[in-house]
Amino acid sequence: MNIIDVSIILLYVVLTLAVGIWVSKRASKGLKSYFLGGNGIKWYYLGLSNGSGMFDVSGTAWMVGILFLYGVKSFMFMWLWPVWNQIFIMMFLAVWIRRSNIMTGSEWMLTRFGDDRAGRAAHSIVAIFAVVAAVGFIAYFFEGVGKFMTVILPWDFALQVGESVLLSSEQSYALIIIGLTTLYTVKGGMFSVVATEVLQYVIMVIAGILVAGYAFYEFSDVQINSIISDEWKNVSFGWELGVHWSDKFDSFNKLIDSEGYKMFGAFIGMSLFKGFFASIAGPTPGFDMQRILSTRTVKEAAYMSGFTALVLYIPRYLLIAGIVVIALVVLGPGMAADAGLTGAELEVILPKVINFHVPVGIKGLLLAGLLAAFMSTFSAFVNAGPAYIVNDIYKKYFKPVASDKHYIKASHIASILVVGLGVFMGFFAESINSLTLWITSALFGGYVAANFLKWIWWRFNGWGYFWGMASGLLIATLQFILDQNKSNLEVGTWLHDLAQIPAIYVFPIIFAVSLLGSFLGTFLTPATRMETLKGFYKNVHPWGYWKPVVEALNNEGDHIKKNGEFWKDMANCGIGIIWQSSMIVLPIYFMVRDYPKTWAALGIFLVTSIILKYTWLDKIRKIPN
Repeated sequence: MNIIDVSIILLYVVLTLAVGIWVSKRASKGLKSYFLGGNGIKWYYLGLSNGSGMFDVSGTAWMVGILFLYGVKSFMFMWLWPVWNQIFIMMFLAVWIRRSNIMTGSEWMLTRFGDDRAGRAAHSIVAIFAVVAAVGFIAYFFEGVGKFMTVILPWDFALQVGESVLLSSEQSYALIIIGLTTLYTVKGGMFSVVATEVLQYVIMVIAGILVAGYAFYEFSDVQINSIISDEWKNVSFGWELGVHWSDKFDSFNKLIDSEGYKMFGAFIGMSLFKGFFASIAGPTPGFDMQRILSTRTVKEAAYMSGFTALVLYIPRYLLIAGIVVIALVVLGPGMAADAGLTGAELEVILPKVINFHVPVGIKGLLLAGLLAAFMSTFSAFVNAGPAYIVNDIYKKYFKPVASDKHYIKASHIASILVVGLGVFMGFFAESINSLTLWITSALFGGYVAANFLKWIWWRFNGWGYFWGMASGLLIATLQFILDQNKSNLEVGTWLHDLAQIPAIYVFPIIFAVSLLGSFLGTFLTPATRMETLKGFYKNVHPWGYWKPVVEALNNEGDHIKKNGEFWKDMANCGIGIIWQSSMIVLPIYFMVRDYPKTWAALGIFLVTSIILKYTWLDKIRKIPN
């Protein structure tokens, strides 16, 4: 590490801590101020903050690896999350969610199901899910940032007593970075998170532009095209993946065969199936939900969500594609010669490129940018998870009356507890990939069915929601335990065979069990009170099967029309997914010098932007403040 690079990183850390602590005084006015910024933060700052929070270092390392191996088609792997959840939020869900005017996604359940036993059961299960998800993501970050820092930095921070290693160097680095981030996040709440994330976003964009510029001018078209094939640059696909690499790089073809995605058509089909239901289900109770609830008005919630998509993908994929171009030319031939190449080696492409193949100065800014990516995402979850512990568990059931100072102190304790549990779980994580698949395919799989039904079906009640979520989470947890212990299972047993199934293909099982729990819980218990349903529908006005509720409202003289916007919203979502995808492939094609496809991606981006101006933006502008 050159002294210039070290100085840039230290300057970034000091500046972030200073900004986070400086604005923290504004968070002491109460829980709404601490967790939502008092609904006074401008939508474009929240959009930058939200985009920054999605720019995580573990995910970036994973995306670098899959783009390197699978080429442009790899952007569809992002549908695992699914990334176009953000498009559904932008088109209609942000408006529905913000109309609730509450503090957390869990509290929102009381407006949908009522504040009786059934409503409180739904309320509690969401709070538990939010905390479990926050802990899982913190473990994911712990695993990722530790691997990243040990490859980048030369110092050995392993803690050893005698012959026993108490902490590996990876774990020590992760604890240091997590400790610094927790400091300002706990102290300042949403104000500190947003202020530091806007700063971090600017640093990440600068780093991405510099790396892309360096890769573009350092490596020629001939060098890049001598390595990648036409299939690598091809977006279209069939049922089975074609040959991506030439005979010279055949070990990469063998790695693709062993990774479990060779049947690409089936994988995409499953991702689309899951993605549709997961996207309509809405954002999970995490930082994205908190940003929506933090906006000043319903209209600004939609603006913020659209702005998040606009500012995130092009700079992020400039950075990712720049790193991949360097890796293809510099590391590709050496990796191809490795007969025992494994998927784990893809996870360290990012730090290897930074460590050995990025010039002084740019290296420091890039490291600061990636550190910012980690800190922003981590702080977002540290702010979101404890909101459910304090507001939805502690305040609701244990201490309903207390001073603002007391609740802020409880928030500090809850934040530290969530971080501690996440770090503890991170010590036992197998890899970034295993955590990614657990969170996206298993844990979130348990969330989908109940949250899909809550929007579209009037008869769905609190007990249906509770048992739908509980059954899904139970199966998801069993799947995770099985996956983590598959090496200990006897070959040939049904448990061993079940453990070998990729997590994405387990989703339909989780979804089906969760649906069964939802229907049984609903039909075996009374319907939600009509007064609660009328208040919810009148306020949120979702589409779906709400005929009895609409009739009840009209009989009372409210003259509420049924929301018939489903097909318009779905058409907008389809256009939005193409718009979002064009922002991902545009920087990739530009960096690999495929100019015809670069112009095509730019054209698609401009055309879809113009269409969305008329079909989405003009519609949002008409919403009253």
